[in-house]
Amino acid sequence: MAVKIRLKRLGKVRVPQYRIVVVDSRKKRDGRVIEEIGKYHPKEDPSYIDVVSDRAQYWLSVGAQPSDAVAAILKITGDFQKYHGLPGAEGTLKTADAKRDKLDIFNEALKEAHGSSGAAATTKKSAAKKSDAKAEAKAETKAEEPAPVTAGMSPEGAEDEGAAIEAAESKADSEPGTADADKLADKVADETGA
Repeated sequence: MAVKIRLKRLGKVRVPQYRIVVVDSRKKRDGRVIEEIGKYHPKEDPSYIDVVSDRAQYWLSVGAQPSDAVAAILKITGDFQKYHGLPGAEGTLKTADAKRDKLDIFNEALKEAHGSSGAAATTKKSAAKKSDAKAEAKAETKAEEPAPVTAGMSPEGAEDEGAAIEAAESKADSEPGTADADKLADKVADETGA
């Protein structure tokens, strides 16, 4: 049985991604494999290459033949030179720069937008301030509106109850420390619906 080290294609139509696999030479390109020993993504910049070095060395030592593409990849990683004892075993693999943290990018953009170093995010706080302002505006308009009159109440009855509430409040103000007056005022207010 002839064993090959070759590429197995994955990915979308114009975004190929490959696995470096050890496979029987009689199998299909994307058929059943013996072992996956690496990954290769050629569309990334620089190309992403990840090979499990000790497994590649093992399969080369037992006679597996790499395809041309895999031989080139193993030369880039330095595994081919290491197996044959050639110079350049460190390889020429380029790695991508580490991605910047999204929070750092956001904070820099925020500093540029506002021109100050102490700027903070404005999404949630400003929305809360706007809702507080709306609530205050509604409370002010309600305070200016007269008390509503219920169906069973005549305007004269509402005036009598309003006078009773005012009398209870003035009595509470004149006698400090009396909780009964406060309870009476609350009770009258609950009964009138105001």
